[in-house]
Amino acid sequence: MGRYVVRRLLQMIPVFIGATLLIFLMVNVMGDPIAGLCGDRQCDPATAAQLEKEFGLDKPVWQQYLTYMGNVFTGDFGTAFNGQKVTELMATAFPVTIRLTIVAIFFEVVIGITLGVVTGLRRGRPVDTSVLMLTLVVISVPTFVTGLLLQLLLGVEWGWIKPSVSTDATFGELIVPGLVLASVSLAYVTRLTRTSIAENKRSDYVRTAVAKGLPRRRVITRHLLRNSLIPVVTFIGTDIGALMGGAIVTERIFNIHGVGYQLYQGILRQNTQTVVGFVTVLVLVFLVANLLVDLLYAVLDPRIRYA
Repeated sequence: MGRYVVRRLLQMIPVFIGATLLIFLMVNVMGDPIAGLCGDRQCDPATAAQLEKEFGLDKPVWQQYLTYMGNVFTGDFGTAFNGQKVTELMATAFPVTIRLTIVAIFFEVVIGITLGVVTGLRRGRPVDTSVLMLTLVVISVPTFVTGLLLQLLLGVEWGWIKPSVSTDATFGELIVPGLVLASVSLAYVTRLTRTSIAENKRSDYVRTAVAKGLPRRRVITRHLLRNSLIPVVTFIGTDIGALMGGAIVTERIFNIHGVGYQLYQGILRQNTQTVVGFVTVLVLVFLVANLLVDLLYAVLDPRIRYA
């Protein structure tokens, strides 16, 4: 196991470098950051030259990337165009989005897997058909429609929640935004769990466990569910980074100042330091989440061993 972890960590290095390089190049060609600094008015040549020198934009792109990566390994993600350190923006944004992601993952695991197990064990029955139709509707409706509808009904019409989340962004305030963020993924988890349960229910090891007279709950939890969760865990593990980076719409609807909000502001103002810095951390989140998922396989399925 130890050798496998070390090998995976070494494999993550070129992936991290390649991903950050691609992001850096894409962000640097998406527009003129100096124009974003000056706003609606065009900068005069002297001011533009001074700003380019101050932020290192006068150097070749490859040199800018090497300088940026050198600073990243020392914990310096640069300075935003408003003069604020990017690490300071991260310190305020990431805790909020992490709480939002925890709420979303909770809904995916509890509701998604529960519905998937129930429908997988009762395939073809009315409850299975009803849940399949409901998940298809959830997948078909865009997230911004779901978010605006819940905000209107629960926040404006019925007054059950506040339409906008406060700056504290407590777990209680993030329940509805977390449900909105997790809605599509929750539907996929339900359908994926249902399919996996239905397929493994006909496996030989399940028939053997039933023939041995084991209780139904033990057959489901110890034998059927553990093996059926492998593709579900893979999806949820990769979905963690997607939820954190894809929360732009949800955070905009509920006025949550998290990672999605900062990315939106960075893209809108063509603030390359902010965008590249936040996406760099999200790349690390993706890589670590995938490593943890691979290690969790051995826990779910004893037949899997890492040399």
